[in-house]
Amino acid sequence: MTDTSHINALENEAIYILREVAAQFERPVLLFSGGKDSITLVRLAQKAFWPAKIPFPLMHIDTGHNFPETIEFRDKLVKDLGLELIVRKVQDSIDQGKVKEETGRYSSRNSLQTTTLLDAIEEFKFDACIGGARRDEEKARAKERIFSVRDDFGQWDERNQRPELFDMLNGQIELGQNVRVFPISNWTELDVWSYIKEEQIEIPSIYFAHKRKVFLRDGLIWSHSEYVYQEEDEEVLERMVRFRTVGDMSCTAAVFSNATDIESVVEEIKDSTISERGARIDDKRSEAAMEKRKQQGYF
Repeated sequence: MTDTSHINALENEAIYILREVAAQFERPVLLFSGGKDSITLVRLAQKAFWPAKIPFPLMHIDTGHNFPETIEFRDKLVKDLGLELIVRKVQDSIDQGKVKEETGRYSSRNSLQTTTLLDAIEEFKFDACIGGARRDEEKARAKERIFSVRDDFGQWDERNQRPELFDMLNGQIELGQNVRVFPISNWTELDVWSYIKEEQIEIPSIYFAHKRKVFLRDGLIWSHSEYVYQEEDEEVLERMVRFRTVGDMSCTAAVFSNATDIESVVEEIKDSTISERGARIDDKRSEAAMEKRKQQGYF
């Protein structure tokens, strides 16, 4: 199978899934972070429903600690495409006393997003939340179905999943339940970049090599920022780096890189011996960090 036919097959599958969401659910939403995977989902949704507009809103759960480049790109994309964007902020959950701000060396707002997300799902009565998770990213995500049912507390039970035989997707849910949908679950990091290249999709500049102030800790490259805890003896350096995955600044490590365009990024990924999620600081908390977050209602 040629590269083009492989990408076309993945695109067709994703479009089929998105159309099934529109057909089977009353109030779907696309979870949008401003990262490459959710940007790819927007392009797929455009193709799935063209020439009509995308028939569901985008929603960003904003930690308040995002990379400025990502927020600027999010706002530009929404404006250019005329999309509806819902933003709900983790800071509001903190101010309401629903979650407590973490402190210390590894403090992050990433896990706090779960409460804000579940509140937003309840507020808007969303019955399907479309996300850009992929099975190649992490072992917990590798176990999850394309239509992943969550209970009325937003929790995922990995031992109670529906079969998905012959591409048959069952969206029937009980009152209070909702479904997380992953149209690019079968894609790899390289597939996403190949699609971005083929479709000439614009993405935030932080995915390409640039000079940034960073510091080194635990073998990872952390961003120097007011949002990231830093010891006095941790030296700030200016280095050429890029980001393979984009969360907020407190949970996303950079990689040393000179890849300034898509072609060089693709070659870099092909030669890499470290997984994409190897640069996610929040996954380092424990071997089962992602699975535990998912069980609690995380994306």
